[in-house]
Amino acid sequence: MHLASRCLMTVMVLGAAAWATTAAATSTLQNITYKPLSGGKVEVRMNFDSNQLPQPNIFTTETPPRIAIDFPDTTNDAARHQDIGVGTTTGVSAIAAGGRTRVVVELMQASTYKSRVEGNSLVLVVNNGTQSQPVTTAASIDPSKALPSAQNGPAISNIDFQRGANGSGRVLINFNGSGANANMHRENGNITVDVVNAQLPADHAQRLNVLDFATPVQSISPKATPSGAHIDIAYSGDVETSSYQTGNQYVIEVMPKKQEAKNTNPASEAQPVYTGNRVTFNFQDIPVRSALQLLADVSGVNLVASDTVGGSVTLRLVNVPWDQALDVVLRAKDLDKRRDGNVIWIAPQKELADYEQSLADARFKAQDNAPLITTYIPISYGKAQEITKLLTTGAQQSQGGSSGGAGGAATQHRGFLSPRGSVTFDQRTNTLLLNDTAEKTAEVRAIVAQLDRPVQQVLIESRIVIATDDFERDLGVQWGINGRHINPSGQTLSLGSGLLPATTSGTTTTTYNGLQNYQSVNLPATPSTGTASTIAAAILGKNYALDLELSAAQSEGRSQLVSSPRVITANQQEADIRQGQEIGYVTFQNSVGGGGGSGTATVAFKDAVLELKVTPTITADNRVFLAINVNKDSLHNYITVPGSGQVPVIDTRSLNTSVLVDNGQTVVLGGIYEISKTDNLNKVPWLGDIPGVGFLFRSTQRVNNKGELLIFVTPRILSDSLQ
Repeated sequence: MHLASRCLMTVMVLGAAAWATTAAATSTLQNITYKPLSGGKVEVRMNFDSNQLPQPNIFTTETPPRIAIDFPDTTNDAARHQDIGVGTTTGVSAIAAGGRTRVVVELMQASTYKSRVEGNSLVLVVNNGTQSQPVTTAASIDPSKALPSAQNGPAISNIDFQRGANGSGRVLINFNGSGANANMHRENGNITVDVVNAQLPADHAQRLNVLDFATPVQSISPKATPSGAHIDIAYSGDVETSSYQTGNQYVIEVMPKKQEAKNTNPASEAQPVYTGNRVTFNFQDIPVRSALQLLADVSGVNLVASDTVGGSVTLRLVNVPWDQALDVVLRAKDLDKRRDGNVIWIAPQKELADYEQSLADARFKAQDNAPLITTYIPISYGKAQEITKLLTTGAQQSQGGSSGGAGGAATQHRGFLSPRGSVTFDQRTNTLLLNDTAEKTAEVRAIVAQLDRPVQQVLIESRIVIATDDFERDLGVQWGINGRHINPSGQTLSLGSGLLPATTSGTTTTTYNGLQNYQSVNLPATPSTGTASTIAAAILGKNYALDLELSAAQSEGRSQLVSSPRVITANQQEADIRQGQEIGYVTFQNSVGGGGGSGTATVAFKDAVLELKVTPTITADNRVFLAINVNKDSLHNYITVPGSGQVPVIDTRSLNTSVLVDNGQTVVLGGIYEISKTDNLNKVPWLGDIPGVGFLFRSTQRVNNKGELLIFVTPRILSDSLQ
């Protein structure tokens, strides 16, 4: 409460503009007059009550354009504001605060000026625009704050480069002391930085190539000049530039245009992206509270500064977003901010941390003292036992809970419950019994409302197609020859295989004109299905016989087996579709010897089925992720096991995959594809290899079998009306 009172007091002081004077004030600004000059110039005269003129501190801003003069230890009796309207000068304001008086010359655009002291008056001549560089007479300069020369000033200790947020390039110029005066401007397509009062050591006068950083900055070329140092920064593309100086460091930031965007992940560790209006400030030993007041005027937000915010700061900001300028000031003085709508509270970091800790402690104390209420929450679609487990996940209990719930005290963490809360369930009525504070009860109700929802259903339509394609071609030949001749001496000469007995294996006999003709080449076509077609020819003579028979067969077959199972399953629940048969076989136990009929007979079964398992998962964009497992088993043959009869051999094929499909889209799986090719050749040795006539001594058989398993799966998300 003490800290809140202090913040309220600060708001009252700022809102009422009670600019108080201090007892240490030694001068009084009596009035401010102005006089138009030729060429749109205007002379502003600030008159004081004594000839001992307070040392002025003059600085300028470009956004908005202003010339500000601070007079320490001075009170104000002049008019708060008066309009001028000459040239670029629109008006002048005077205000006192904290023992200081500030005079602000309001401009339509940035303009140069000259100042001089005449008796008990400070005269400021404001030009009509940037006609010449500002010149200040020696009488108006505080010798203790005069900028040192290049020979006596600080030296550049390091020139570094960094890649900033959104691809920007940051050039960092570090000095070994205070008092450096750096100015940035564009010249001949480059960014130029002139440091008029700092020395550049020879080891730092080297060109830096920074192409590898992938920023608009290409190179940095520093060189020494008689008045200090000159740095050229080469860049490419259309860029925006800004610069600021804090303490002993001057920073130039070069960023691509139209690349600024809001940070979409505030919790990330990326550098903040600033989007405020750009301002230019030149602060020389200005009070921090005055700098914050200027930033509040530019940004249009309400700044509330704690009473502990004080001190002075020296900054040079050129074309910098106001929110970045605010962060620079806060970092320079170890301050932090908290924003609530259009109000920003600024205080030392430790003060903010202590305040937030006190709020957290007060909230925890209020929870400890809050009364407990009992609530009954019916569960419609889920299980009360499972939701109870979710609500108390991670709870560290000092005593074990009962089997019916999760009651009892907790030492540290109680899941979604307060330290004194407990929850149990009634399995018969599927109801939660909650005992906790009103705040936690409302939170648990909201959680249960999100969890206790009907699970979406998915209709899975599938078509299983088993396609086969069979082809067989057989070619064969049979032929025989026989002849007999009786010479004049009565001798009989035989030709062919007539001497072979009719029962010789592999031959057949026919009789032509009394000649017994043996089929000594017997290689006919033998198709596995059906019969072969034949064509035969014979040559018969008086004493000889020659016959030839060709056989051929060709068969083709195509078949399809189609099944269309459909099943409805819940989201993330597996659906199982099986189709096929169980193959039974008999085994014998405790058999004696090798006989299969002895011992105890047992009937066993093996599955030979087509099985499809699908687990659907509905995604947030209303698509379906399918985990598919396919098994295709079939009977190959039987093997004989001594003492156990015949056991079936099962051909197994499986496919396991995951796919993401749209609602109602069909996915096709055809990964199980079989091709069986068989070529058989029977021939007479040596004779079957004779070119041209070798076909008379051989037969061929070619068999091609193809089989393919196609599975079509279509998931459809059922609407609430269908559930």
